[in-house]
Amino acid sequence: MKLLLHICCGPCSIYPLEDLAKTDAEVHGFFDNPNIHPYTEWAKRLEAVKEHAADKELKLLPEGGYDIVPWLRNVSFRESERCRFCYLTRLESTAQRAKRGRYDAFSTTLLYSRFQNHELIVELAREVATTTGVDFYYRDWREGWKRGVEESKRIGMYRQSYCGCIYSEQDRYRPNPPSPKMAQKTVSKS
Repeated sequence: MKLLLHICCGPCSIYPLEDLAKTDAEVHGFFDNPNIHPYTEWAKRLEAVKEHAADKELKLLPEGGYDIVPWLRNVSFRESERCRFCYLTRLESTAQRAKRGRYDAFSTTLLYSRFQNHELIVELAREVATTTGVDFYYRDWREGWKRGVEESKRIGMYRQSYCGCIYSEQDRYRPNPPSPKMAQKTVSKS
């Protein structure tokens, strides 16, 4: 099987790549994360992925590039659905690239994180598979989450402290976030 693996960051790729190495799959990586903010964070994550790919002799397709504007346009005024748009954007891009490259299937390291909406990722990936005609390779890699964290620390890999988008950055670093009721009033006034 020829598999295109969407990679969101270096640490999230560790366990999925270890697991896939036990299969007969020919795995290629694809870094496409236009949601990451700011650009400097995107560049750090890309560099970590490139270094890990080189270490594991993983072929990486050229990255999707950095253009946050279309992603922001999709989520503006729909911030509560931002993760849906984020997952869908990256899954569609990966499946389309897999289709052009005649891969048998696609998957994503988003399935590794305990902090992502696993069920939504799977649901959207299956929809994308139906639409593109490229199979979705499903694995629940969350069982290796601790292993990936420990290994990324051991090898000194860059580890980000938030999911990636401007909203998750705010959630991570903003002191005294507004209550949900206050946030709703602020959105409603816009």
